[in-house]
Amino acid sequence: MELIATHGLNFLYAFATLALVVLGLAVVFGLLGVMNMAHGEFVMIGAYSALAVQQAGLPFLFAIPAAIAVCVVIGWLVEWGLVRHLYKRPFDTLLATWGLAILMREVVEAIFGREYQSVDQVLPGTFSLAGVEYPAYRVVLMGIIAVLFGALFAWYQRSNAGARVKAMVQNPALAAAMGIDTERLARWTFVFGVTTAGLAGVLLSPLVRVEPFMGLDYLLSSFFILVVGGLGSLEGLIVGSGVIGGTDIFLSALFDKTSGYLGVLTISIVFLWLRPNGIVSRL
Repeated sequence: MELIATHGLNFLYAFATLALVVLGLAVVFGLLGVMNMAHGEFVMIGAYSALAVQQAGLPFLFAIPAAIAVCVVIGWLVEWGLVRHLYKRPFDTLLATWGLAILMREVVEAIFGREYQSVDQVLPGTFSLAGVEYPAYRVVLMGIIAVLFGALFAWYQRSNAGARVKAMVQNPALAAAMGIDTERLARWTFVFGVTTAGLAGVLLSPLVRVEPFMGLDYLLSSFFILVVGGLGSLEGLIVGSGVIGGTDIFLSALFDKTSGYLGVLTISIVFLWLRPNGIVSRL
């Protein structure tokens, strides 16, 4: 029973963290049609923000506003100077943001170095759940992610801003004719997407190695989740995170980590072939 409970908690942790990481890409790709290849690098920026705060001797919580400020500034500049000129040219946005990702990695490497670094654990100890001792920070992190997604879902469904975003996605020309500033709305949607990626990097930094190439793994995982779950809805993001996270945890526990990666890749290929719109199509 303890083994089942441990794997169940590991699944919930993988599911929650994957959903948090992919949220920003889902927003940018699903709502704006921009495949942001620098998504993983914004996760990296968040992790390095936590590292910089630690090196400065400040409490970990200072990393959250620091990462948000950095990602807002970078995201606004990227959208204003690069992405907004390429909204209807998806292949060009892919290439442009891929180049941006390389540039961001090089800048971080020049500042912090290439070697692996780590952020100190902020909440040591364990909680007793389902008869097993589970890391306390993981439990708290899962709770934070659940609250975040609940608030985001309520905002998107009920707020005027959420209604304007839906209008922009469904019919940009009509939305503009109704007086909605679609250009400004698209810009801040992009900024929101990259900022959530930075927030994910901060929250995950005490649990992962921090290095300039860490974003590549997150980009691949995010892409697989969007392929399986579908674009344009929080439901698709959640379903995709559950399928990908569950497959990885199950196969990794049954065989090894390589088998988990292979299973995730196989499922993604099958969905691209048989159901390219994913499990949950855009609403």
